[in-house]
Amino acid sequence: MANNIMLYWGSGSPPCWRVQVVLEEKRLQGYQNKLLSFDKGEHKSPEVLAINPRGQVPTFKHGDIILNESIGICLYLEDLFKSEGVQLMPDDPREKAIILQRSLESNNIFQKIGDIACYNEMVPENERSEAGLQRLKDALSLELKLWEGYAAKMGTESYVAGKNFTMADAVIFPLVALVFRFGASQTKYPYLAAYYNLVKNRPSIQATWPPHWKENPNKGDMLKNV
Repeated sequence: MANNIMLYWGSGSPPCWRVQVVLEEKRLQGYQNKLLSFDKGEHKSPEVLAINPRGQVPTFKHGDIILNESIGICLYLEDLFKSEGVQLMPDDPREKAIILQRSLESNNIFQKIGDIACYNEMVPENERSEAGLQRLKDALSLELKLWEGYAAKMGTESYVAGKNFTMADAVIFPLVALVFRFGASQTKYPYLAAYYNLVKNRPSIQATWPPHWKENPNKGDMLKNV
């Protein structure tokens, strides 16, 4: 069932990680996959560009279906294998709506992390400043405070969209993990921290934990002032 699925992925990439979590939750272990090195530029290789001209990961192929957007891949897997493993999208349209809302809304976190991570690459050297970088960190902090409010409203024993693990958690947990990995304070965001600690030991999360995070558990400090 899974042997004609091919996933190109990168370690620590939240978009890749969410697809891997969904594959685990749907019990589709045994799929073909290829771990690519960002440092070596393997995501820009002819092999990847042949099916994904953007040269990004995840790049996903299932038979003659090729998908390159992570949430699209996740929804495709849920629709195609709805009866397998955990149901990640409920039947109730209202419940489904909030899951889609939170999943799509999470792109704001990813974008703001990327703005900080790519600051030196995107901003000419003569235009860089500590104040400019701090403004980006402040923008991420405001975004995280919004999500901290969502988590507080749900309660410390809740998943993103309710009492059950759903597609929203597969999409959002990798971003929360990345934020804390890069040095954000769990004390400053206690409800997000409670969510992180609730989900991190789930089998699908542990099975797909980024390999280089296991090899080097030391946290970075890129987001220590966020």
